[in-house]
Amino acid sequence: MHNSRESGTVIAIVDDDPSVREGLQTLIRSAGWRAEAFCSAQDFLARRCADAPSCLILDLQLPGLSGLDLQKRMAEGNLDIPIVFLTGHGDIPASVRAMKAGAIEFLTKPVEEEDLLRAIQEAIERDRRKRQKHAEIHDLQSRYETLTAREREVMQQVISGLLNKQVAGELNITEFTVKIHRGHVMRKMRADSLADLVRMAEGLGIRSNKR
Repeated sequence: MHNSRESGTVIAIVDDDPSVREGLQTLIRSAGWRAEAFCSAQDFLARRCADAPSCLILDLQLPGLSGLDLQKRMAEGNLDIPIVFLTGHGDIPASVRAMKAGAIEFLTKPVEEEDLLRAIQEAIERDRRKRQKHAEIHDLQSRYETLTAREREVMQQVISGLLNKQVAGELNITEFTVKIHRGHVMRKMRADSLADLVRMAEGLGIRSNKR
């Protein structure tokens, strides 16, 4: 049912009730995921492993830092892990705050197993897409770093829609030289077309010089 047996996929649980932690761990492991349980927000922050979990199941009411406090602390520390909130209290304002801050789901205890598993699967998919996007941007940055300063200048002009002749005029070089640099840019960036190069530039946050 769940295509989830991937290395590094960890579901973290933060709940101060030992029986809830145990029950959730059993359910999560039966679905094929690794589970790590913590009794408080502070415990989770202190013992967070380097391989970030793919999902955090977080109790709203916790001793010390509350679930919402932890969500805020994670955002401040750029700890971007999808959160599924659990609460024994039907607290509507809190659920609105949690969802506005990016939570995947807000479920009430006792939670239906299928509802929780569905929310976890959604969180894992979101986390996977985010990681893939980060990896793609990192790859683009690595390619961009292989460009010389002049090649970057040419790329900047090209993605702005300038023809080779216009680029030559802007940079005070020959049109032939522009063609050479442009070829190097396309090869090093592994761009199949100008549109492809423009998309890559957008991914890198490079703005065109369009007037």
